[in-house]
Amino acid sequence: MHIHILGICGTFMAGIALIAKQQGHEVTGSDTNVYPPMSTQLQKQGITIKEGYEPSQLIPTPDVIIVGNTMKRGMPMVEYILDNNLPCISAPQWLYENVLQERWVLAVAGTHGKTTTTSMLAWILEYAGLNPGFLIGGIPKNFPVSARLGAEPFFVIEADEYDTAFFDKRSKFVHYHPRTAILNNLEFDHADIFADLAAIQKQFHQLIRTIPSNGMLICPNDDANIKVTLEMGCWTPVEYFGADGATWEARDVAEDGSTFTIYCENHLQEKVEWSLLGQHNVRNALAAIAAARHVGVPAKQAIAALNEFEGVKRRLEIRGKINGVTVYDDFAHHPTAITMTVAGLRHRVGAARIIAVLELGSYTMRTGVHRDAIAPALKDADIVLFALPKGEDWGVAKIAESLSRPAQAFAKIENIIDEIIKIKREGDHVLIMSNTGFDGMHQKLLDALNACK
Repeated sequence: MHIHILGICGTFMAGIALIAKQQGHEVTGSDTNVYPPMSTQLQKQGITIKEGYEPSQLIPTPDVIIVGNTMKRGMPMVEYILDNNLPCISAPQWLYENVLQERWVLAVAGTHGKTTTTSMLAWILEYAGLNPGFLIGGIPKNFPVSARLGAEPFFVIEADEYDTAFFDKRSKFVHYHPRTAILNNLEFDHADIFADLAAIQKQFHQLIRTIPSNGMLICPNDDANIKVTLEMGCWTPVEYFGADGATWEARDVAEDGSTFTIYCENHLQEKVEWSLLGQHNVRNALAAIAAARHVGVPAKQAIAALNEFEGVKRRLEIRGKINGVTVYDDFAHHPTAITMTVAGLRHRVGAARIIAVLELGSYTMRTGVHRDAIAPALKDADIVLFALPKGEDWGVAKIAESLSRPAQAFAKIENIIDEIIKIKREGDHVLIMSNTGFDGMHQKLLDALNACK
């Protein structure tokens, strides 16, 4: 069967492509945002990517067209599909019908930490010899790919609340029907599709409605927004992690989150000693261990797995160190995630200078929805450099001026790179935060640093 995927280089859609390929299908795709690591991952698997969205790419007609949620009415490709009644389906629906319907699904949802927690959980199950299938919105370093079919029954999936397709405005995760589900946290995001927090909570409650009574829901015991969502109705046992009194707790936590001890129902389990940073990852670990226990993996075995967990690409990933300057790539693009990322790096590097480079890439950030939270999120950085969003008119430059540390806003990344080269010192840490390819900013900076030798 020939499957053509629209938006194939998106993190989720690339995973769909890999799984379809593993099922033996001929897989091709179209996209306009073709950049690593997803593009290179697909090419290594022999999947052909066509630049742009031209209707001619659908001649001859594929057996199935999987439509990503970047596709909109009015696009020539979409109008061609509808006018000619071509066979199309959303990616979440295709995944459910062709893979998930017969599997024990473990879904990881929440505003932050989904990719890392999903990667942890998949690795724990792999370490335990269960050979799980998985689909992750990033590339975990313990696996060579972001998605695979795996063996039955277990399938681990990053459960995104973003909408499904132009013809299905429900959140993707409503299609997954998990038996084990993690709700890591819940905040307002995705202002392009959600009017307010209540609208997001409604979608999360739709997910809760799909979890069977013999399943398990795993939540923090100190998240007020999740508490309100559960109060809308819950028919599944809930196991809590986080603060005092939770089933799962972390104690003796190192300041940078690199070591901590796990307790379950006040009983000592084992100590985690790993390479990850940040208090947020400590909580992610608790959730992953709890979910793994629900499918039969003992906590001590899960902890042993986490001690060998290597993290995820684009999560405080070191891209290079040149002339004593270390360059990091991180996916943080929400004030809460930015706060946690910068704080985690601060605890690791001590008094060394952190130069934070922030691209306001998501719709919510570039339109100024979180404008009041941006400056506080960067309090642990020594120098802040903003990449102005195109058409910005809500005052990024004023935010830069308001910071109590050196800060500037730039329209071009070349100017950011020039500024870093001008101010750099040996021992600096340059933290680049973006949820896009940032026009190759990371490699361009490394090349510029290398040219200074």
